[in-house]
This record gives sequence, C-alpha cells and structure tokens, in this order.
Amino acid sequence: QVHVVESGGGWVQAGGSLRLSCEASPRTGTILSMGWFRQAPGKGREFVAAITWDGANTYYADSVKGRFTISRDHGKNTEYLQMNSLKPEDTAVYYCAVPSPYGPALTSHTVGSLNQYDYWGQGTQVTVSS
Repeated sequence: QVHVVESGGGWVQAGGSLRLSCEASPRTGTILSMGWFRQAPGKGREFVAAITWDGANTYYADSVKGRFTISRDHGKNTEYLQMNSLKPEDTAVYYCAVPSPYGPALTSHTVGSLNQYDYWGQGTQVTVSS
C-alpha cells in the first residue's frame, strides 16, 4: 500500500506560475517513479508528466513541454511540478500518481497510461483565469 498526498494547487491568472508537491509513503520504503495527471471538467484524466525513481528520465505531455518541469528530491518519494506560463486550458484537478513497487518500470511507451499507476492522491485544484 502507498499513501499519496498532493499539495500546492490554487488560483492564478494566465501567464502566472504554481508549484505542486506530492509525497508518497510506501510501506517498503522503496524509491518509486512518480507522475502527474490532470482532469478538466467533463474530460478524461490525461497524462501531464512523470519522472523515474532515480530522476534520470522525465517525460512530458506535448501540451506542457517547455512550460512545466517535473523534479524530485533525491532518494525520497517526493516530487514537484513547477508550472509556468499557465493558460486557462491548464485548469483542472491535478493528481499525483505512483506505480506499484512490484510493477513494471516506466518507459516512454507506458508512462502516459493510466493503467501504469496503482496509487493516486486525492487531487488538487488548479484554476487559471484569463
């Protein structure tokens, strides 16, 4: 079992910035790969970004490349999503997602799949006004 908690959402005007944080607490103490998804009203949950357990690889949705940066604390299950140049279309509930410690490793082909992730946070609202 992995407990996942996000924080840092809020309201910002277009062009502004926000930083999201997520902490995962696996019972095993294993360092895990982690990701971010988002869900806008009336839409499905979509991939935003992910980072491997060692921080060596990062992945981004095309819609956020160059504006969002995912990072993590070395050796910890804590990740961050720095969101710059925010647009009204970034408005959504943002979810931290964590794969099982016993599942397959993240790859560029699987990182955007909901099925890759087994544990989810409660979500944090990000609202960008025009």
